[in-house]
Amino acid sequence: MPTLIETEFQGVITWLGHVAANDGLRAKPVATMDLGFEGDAGARHVGLNRESCVRVKNLYPQGTEIRNVRQLSILSEEELALIAADMGMEKVDPAHLGVSIVVRGIPDFTFVPPASRLQGPDGVTVVTDTENRPCIFPAKEIEKDHAGFGPKFKPAAKNRRGITAWVERPGKLAVGQPLRLFIPDQRAWAP
Repeated sequence: MPTLIETEFQGVITWLGHVAANDGLRAKPVATMDLGFEGDAGARHVGLNRESCVRVKNLYPQGTEIRNVRQLSILSEEELALIAADMGMEKVDPAHLGVSIVVRGIPDFTFVPPASRLQGPDGVTVVTDTENRPCIFPAKEIEKDHAGFGPKFKPAAKNRRGITAWVERPGKLAVGQPLRLFIPDQRAWAP
């Protein structure tokens, strides 16, 4: 485990969403979210473990049980605005993207170092994994409500899709709440 350094950056939660299990990708906006070690109870990506998907097919046969590092999907409000602008839309609704948390105030958010921590006032802490690459599923949700705009999502979201994360310390999140950013104390990989 890396030593962590608190940064000068603090995000503010501007949106929270619950993506119910077995109910598609669309998130329902919520004002608060109770997080346990397994994530957001009843959510699509809840659990300590999950079945492997195509993103790790070079490591495991699809369906292999692995650790769940994608309990949550976190996006930046600023990057979401850039996605919308590139799509020619006034706004992209985070509900269409299956988002758990939208934060404002952390620059280049999609590329915060893996193993960084976002910590709330009550000590709730989530660990960042890596970039959540754009895929066709959010595009299909956008297309349902905004015909002709769905196909524009994937290219507009490249390098702006946010990150996946998992719960290290349970607690409660609320819209308007600050999240402090801690990053690993290590140099960048340079083979």
